[in-house]
Amino acid sequence: MRAQTKLAAIVAALIVLTVGFVWMQSDDGPKEASTAAERSALVRPDSRILGEKGDGKVTFVEFLDFECEGCRAAYPYVEEMREKYGDEVTFVVRYFPMRGHFNSERAARSVESAARQGKFEAMYAKMFATQEEWGEQRKPLDDLFRGFAEELGLDMAVYDADYSSTEVKERIQRDIADGESLEVRGTPTFYVNGKPFQPQYVEDFEKVLDEALGR
Repeated sequence: MRAQTKLAAIVAALIVLTVGFVWMQSDDGPKEASTAAERSALVRPDSRILGEKGDGKVTFVEFLDFECEGCRAAYPYVEEMREKYGDEVTFVVRYFPMRGHFNSERAARSVESAARQGKFEAMYAKMFATQEEWGEQRKPLDDLFRGFAEELGLDMAVYDADYSSTEVKERIQRDIADGESLEVRGTPTFYVNGKPFQPQYVEDFEKVLDEALGR
């Protein structure tokens, strides 16, 4: 087996272990967003988008936790899909910090605070790039995340106010509530055009998007 294939298999296995365990907690896994209320819960008008909106035909949604190893494993493959399908597919991020991850809610607040200064994608990428440094620690890392904000050149007075604001905390909680209403149990949880998508192999990302695009 080639090294690249081996690496892909390892990463895919990690995604499957993470997502598959979550789906086994429910007989049917996450719900399909088939009603108007469910579609609204899946993507809000102000949901964060990676890059630009696609042409409107296909929407790819990920409920994620920045401290989740499975989310970090999926990250480079989502980036590959963005590079290939960015003009056609809208890639939406929903915050879903898990209670068992001590700093995941803080990380989400940091990303959302950066987003309010036009740096959503930069902080999103920063969290995954540094996850091995800060993940799985049982102490608050607000200062570390603040350092990331400084590195990105944010207005720190605005960042500090947003990071501790009720508005940002409620934004995170709304994403969690939306996920729970769709019976999302963990991360990463993917949807394509309202239908839950559980990858078994890395190639499944491309396959599901090609099918949604009618190829």
